[in-house]
Amino acid sequence: LETGRMASRDMVIGVIFLSQTMVGILGNFSLLYYYLFLSFTGCRLKPIDLIVKHLIAANSLSLLCKGVPQMMVGFGWKNFPSDFGCKLLFYLHRVSRGVSIGSTCLLSVFQAITISPRDSRWTKLKRKALKCIDFSIFLCWAIYMLVNIIFPLHVTGKWSNTSLMRKDLEYCFGINHNKITQLLYAVLLSFPDVLCLGIMLWASGYMVFILYRHKQRVQHIHRTNISPRSSAESRATQSILVLVSTFVSFYSLSSICQASIVVFDNPSWLLLKVSALIKGCFPTSSPFVLINRDSSVSRFYFSW
Repeated sequence: LETGRMASRDMVIGVIFLSQTMVGILGNFSLLYYYLFLSFTGCRLKPIDLIVKHLIAANSLSLLCKGVPQMMVGFGWKNFPSDFGCKLLFYLHRVSRGVSIGSTCLLSVFQAITISPRDSRWTKLKRKALKCIDFSIFLCWAIYMLVNIIFPLHVTGKWSNTSLMRKDLEYCFGINHNKITQLLYAVLLSFPDVLCLGIMLWASGYMVFILYRHKQRVQHIHRTNISPRSSAESRATQSILVLVSTFVSFYSLSSICQASIVVFDNPSWLLLKVSALIKGCFPTSSPFVLINRDSSVSRFYFSW
């Protein structure tokens, strides 16, 4: 009876992860297809759209590396993966998760620079910032690939012959290093994330201030007299603010769960599942936030 309950429980979890992965992949690929269609038809993309495309790629990779293994475990495939496959999956997930954080940070910063008033100190940075988008994205990928290269040291496949103490992470094992080593690793791995989070919150606060001041200036003007450009910039800014708010909410919950997993030598089944589920929430929801706020994307799909 107990075995049957566990099998039913795992099946439900497998269906949940399957649904989350499919919805997330569908949303990200829909948005990616929209940008590819514009590129092939000769339409001119905004410079900031390049950051969105890399955010889509990172979200898709994160969903595949986290959602698919969890789904397989839920459906009863226990002998997955090998030691190398386990290290590769965890590494790619960490890199894609980091690039997703970095891309969201870049979006907020470049949008804050874009909507800054012409008489502000940011005016001189506008043109330079647009030229630095390619380099910023490349730097984001490079940093997270280098920082997380030590992450495979924390995990090993279930068929590995290592003699170190290990904690069960379902389809892989986590190696229990001493507390000082775990603390050093945690600080090193989380430093870029915390830095991006701080910059993101600062840029978001600045954008809220700009939008509030803009609203005060036009509150006595009829809506038809507001320029289309200011309205478009306001919608884009609000979209990024919603995206940042969504990210901060899920990142905070994920950090709490991840800290609990590190603290406990044998984390519970429920904690592992909730942590994995929360990690997939932002990659799943972010494309729909962008689609909902970008009227051109909605019109493109409705026209089909």
